[in-house]
Amino acid sequence: MSETHTSLTPVTLRQTDEGRFRRALHSLIHGRVLLYLALAVIALIYILPFVIQIATSFKSDADAAANPVSLIPEVWTTAAYRRLFLNSDFPVWFKNSVIVTLVVTAGRVFFDSMAGYALSRLRFPGRNLIFTLLVAVMSVPMVVLLIPKFLIIKTLGIYDSYLGMILPLLIDASGVFIMKNFFESIPRSVEEQAMIDRAGTFRIFWSIVLPMARPALVTITILSFQGSWNELSHFIVSTQSPALTTLTKGVASLASGQLSAGSQYPIKLAAAAVMTIPVAVLFFAFQKRIMNTSEGSVKE
Repeated sequence: MSETHTSLTPVTLRQTDEGRFRRALHSLIHGRVLLYLALAVIALIYILPFVIQIATSFKSDADAAANPVSLIPEVWTTAAYRRLFLNSDFPVWFKNSVIVTLVVTAGRVFFDSMAGYALSRLRFPGRNLIFTLLVAVMSVPMVVLLIPKFLIIKTLGIYDSYLGMILPLLIDASGVFIMKNFFESIPRSVEEQAMIDRAGTFRIFWSIVLPMARPALVTITILSFQGSWNELSHFIVSTQSPALTTLTKGVASLASGQLSAGSQYPIKLAAAAVMTIPVAVLFFAFQKRIMNTSEGSVKE
């Protein structure tokens, strides 16, 4: 009887390994292509309404009504923007939003960082209770607080004023929460030398710890700017005078028919497009620095 013996030569082994590698590479490329296609579809669904908004803002009223989702206007015109800036209260709305947003953003960055530092570093009675209440406030829908907020503003005599628009927004529970968590990630050793030199608590916070919290500060700045710029419900219950109308209230009034009867979409979408620009510019300018914790690390 003859016995057949098959052995794998180095060439056969190499061909087998190459085949496995090709199959794995093909599978990986196929999976990535499907992933990128899915991401592209999601991005298109998300971006398309914004593109339609920009295109419609440069249409005539008749073109917008006849071709509402067309991406290319029949005739490019800036009539909606001219009417918005020259024949409406839009500049007043824009000014009010800029004033309120800048003051609220600066106030939130300062007060949120101080409160976060106090909750993370200082030991005082009721500290844990305060933090628990802070987290509880974050879980409460803001619409529930509108009536109490209105009553407090009226009682303090600051209704229909810049103070009433700004003061209740100067501190934010989520901002305090973010700052507290970031300060806790900074080693206490960075403050020991200042304590030896008898530096005060505020001096340590301001000169040593706060500069290390730059990533968290950038995050708080962007979130505060976006939140106050897009705020609507608070301004509804805190103001009544047309002279104090912000962009959110003004654009909402446009959508409900002010300045444009019927379906005159270009002026409405032009207002929405201008309103979007400041937040978009701020986000794209600082997006790489949002919570980049490596900037706050301690070098040994």
